[in-house]
Amino acid sequence: MLNENHAFILDFPELKLDIVQLNHDDPSFKADLQQYHELDYDIRQLEVSGSPIDDNDMHNLKLQRLKLKDQLHKQLIQHHDNANS
Repeated sequence: MLNENHAFILDFPELKLDIVQLNHDDPSFKADLQQYHELDYDIRQLEVSGSPIDDNDMHNLKLQRLKLKDQLHKQLIQHHDNANS
């Protein structure tokens, strides 16, 4: 879907408290989350403007976003499990 917002908190509302806490307490998580949001914003802007880059470059940007999302999600799950055990 074009221009779909993949904001982390929208994709994982059940982990909202964990996202807020890690963003506050973990500088590495915060930096990765910021990078994720900037990448997501850039992708959405490219989609709105008709993708003025080639398909391979767009695919690579989306792959980067996916890898960051997976990495952040793993940290969130670990934090959530540790906080609830």
